Amino acid sequence: MNVERTIELTEYSPRKLEREEITPAIEEALWRNYRNQIKVESPSIQTGGKWKLTSQGWVGHIPLTPEFYLALLPKVQLKNLFGMLEYAYQLKSKSFRFLEGLIDCQSLEDFYSQIAYLLARRILDRGHKGFYRTYVPKTGQLAYVRGRLNIRQAIQKPWDVKLSCHYEEYSGDIEENQILAWTLFIIGRSGLCSERVSPTVRQAYHALQGFVTLQPSSAKACVGRLYNRLNEDYRPLHALCRFFLESSGVSHERGDRAMLPFLVDMAKLYELFVTEWLQENPPQGFFFKKQHPVEIGQNRHFRIDLMLCHVATGEARAVLDTKYKAPDRAADTDIHQMISYAKATKCSEAFLIYPTVLKEPLDITASDIRVRSLTFSLDDDLDQAGQSLSKDLPVLA
Repeated sequence: MNVERTIELTEYSPRKLEREEITPAIEEALWRNYRNQIKVESPSIQTGGKWKLTSQGWVGHIPLTPEFYLALLPKVQLKNLFGMLEYAYQLKSKSFRFLEGLIDCQSLEDFYSQIAYLLARRILDRGHKGFYRTYVPKTGQLAYVRGRLNIRQAIQKPWDVKLSCHYEEYSGDIEENQILAWTLFIIGRSGLCSERVSPTVRQAYHALQGFVTLQPSSAKACVGRLYNRLNEDYRPLHALCRFFLESSGVSHERGDRAMLPFLVDMAKLYELFVTEWLQENPPQGFFFKKQHPVEIGQNRHFRIDLMLCHVATGEARAVLDTKYKAPDRAADTDIHQMISYAKATKCSEAFLIYPTVLKEPLDITASDIRVRSLTFSLDDDLDQAGQSLSKDLPVLA
């Protein structure tokens, strides 16, 4: 009888395993599917004859075989992981109260289950009020005229008793609800929800299943959507769906079991979090532009994480970029990148933002551009850390 086993890996902290613990099947799964998430060093003299696995800034759950799992743990406290999600996915609102009752999670499975429960409960609440419906254009062969008749076809095929009509149908089988159904389907397949949460997820899925077609949805479908007074409460639901869809990898079939990984890219989450926090809390008289596109010729362009601009003039004053890593010193490539950003936007100030204080803080001037390192810590209260960053962010009037 095979026994399930879970190996825990904390971000950037290597862990060694005995030779026999990594079978050829596990080694192949790691190399084929997760070489960007896990650095794998084979047994050698340098590793003391053992396997050496290091998580590369990802958090989540990886099923490598039906019996062998990797749990990728964050360095940040789980309550702060929730806090980062609040800002990153724009869930901070009085009507939503994302963190309420969720910050006491003790494990990554709890973390996943709690967010899944929150989404399922909100979907059920919306179902009790009635799911959003709207008119959807349809074309069909009908026994009677409905909407607009296709005259050309009626003339070309007078023997056809069915009439081709273009009409509108009031329906709930629309993308707004299809996103919810697909996300609940993905959550249900993950196997990560607790026994307490799984029934609620199934209940929410069944509430949609009766009238919604199960259609694969991507995280991109959750972004840039238009809402109105009738479906405004779908906005945070789609934000949560985006989180699950971005974090759910491709399933790997093993026999009759579908194993779905759950992976959060902490570098991307950190970038989204810092960006949204600063946009909500800009220095007085200034505002931030995010993902600012810059053309560099020959149909090439790049996007700057953040640009600090003056409210009165719109003039760019500084460029900022997040780096979710904890090096002793800033990398030369990152410095050159920031100088290029500053030149392209005609700024004299550039900042690299890290989650920890560098052992060798950066403060250099090159080509009349000053490049410095700042810290947005994830160790304690996030808002206090943000205020500390703001105080360290020099702003020229």
